[in-house]
Amino acid sequence: MIDIRDAYRRALDGFGNRLHLVQDDQWELSTPCVDWDVRALVNHMVNENLWAPDLLAGRTIAEVSDTYEREVLGDDAIKAFEVSAQGAVQAVYTEGALTAVTRLSFGDVPGEEYITELFADALIHTWDLARAIGARERLDPELVAACSEWFARAKEGYRQTGVIGDHRDVPEDADPQTRLLAAWGRSG
Repeated sequence: MIDIRDAYRRALDGFGNRLHLVQDDQWELSTPCVDWDVRALVNHMVNENLWAPDLLAGRTIAEVSDTYEREVLGDDAIKAFEVSAQGAVQAVYTEGALTAVTRLSFGDVPGEEYITELFADALIHTWDLARAIGARERLDPELVAACSEWFARAKEGYRQTGVIGDHRDVPEDADPQTRLLAAWGRSG
């Protein structure tokens, strides 16, 4: 299986590539994420990226949420994303990041699990962004496979907390990306 740090970096690269395609008149377009337009989706991603170094260093969600859970894009959303993604990627490659105790709102998890959650979120939100702006929606098949394998074990926890939509039915011959998106409550 792919190193989760590499998968996360690649997912962020995919998101960044789509982000560079956003036109001035597309920031207020709806996304597949309920109640989020393109700007809110990008803001969410930047917030997550900004949290990563602190959480992997042992700070708690309560300690960092006031700092980052706000509008962080400023006048240049693309630059805000790029700077935050660079910091997040550096943090996940820091020695000990995979085994660090990460204190999330629902409990403590190993750094590797937290990085996997970041990866999955970045990958799915890449599709969300692409869908919103009419860009290429096809995700990296290797990343889809890695996310699908992990999410098969994690989806019930996500569903119980309400952070994903209801599973969508797909045809029996649906491709892996369509199956993954359906598991996340997306219809693609």
